[in-house]
Amino acid sequence: MMSQGHKYRLIGLTGPNGAGKGEAAEILKAQGYASFSLSDVIRDKLQEEGKAASRDNMIEKGNALRRQFGPDILARLIMDRVRGKAVIDSIRNASEVEYLRARGGFVLIAVDAPVETRFERVRARGRDESAQTLEQFVRKEAEEKGGDAGAQQLDKVMAMADITLINDGSLDDLRRKLEELL
Repeated sequence: MMSQGHKYRLIGLTGPNGAGKGEAAEILKAQGYASFSLSDVIRDKLQEEGKAASRDNMIEKGNALRRQFGPDILARLIMDRVRGKAVIDSIRNASEVEYLRARGGFVLIAVDAPVETRFERVRARGRDESAQTLEQFVRKEAEEKGGDAGAQQLDKVMAMADITLINDGSLDDLRRKLEELL
């Protein structure tokens, strides 16, 4: 088990769709971390507008917020909710990482898995993911990887990670890997 006096006050999670970031957040939540997702900020905004939280809408709205209010807006808005130690999921822009690092006690973990594994996980969760085939999934993912400062920059953010965790096994494997890494 992770010690209660863990040195990280903020643990950030990044990675592609279906890699296991949400599962990693749940494991950390069970260890006493409050759990937040930058995607929740976007879902809240879409709900206010009466729009579905589809993957396409999420990407479009997140990018619109970044362009209107600055590329670190999602991190700023989520930090308004954070009190104490927390895990923050769905970091997808370099400015979000920089903002969170400036808070101190922050570590960024990139969670990844083979694309075929991620595609199967995404299909199993049954959300509107805008991709019915592996090829569509890969094309949609390309939109998240290399955007400008006002968009998703997943490749850049993953390169900024302090730790990379390959989540290609069971939930117990993920739990063990997280405990070993931290």
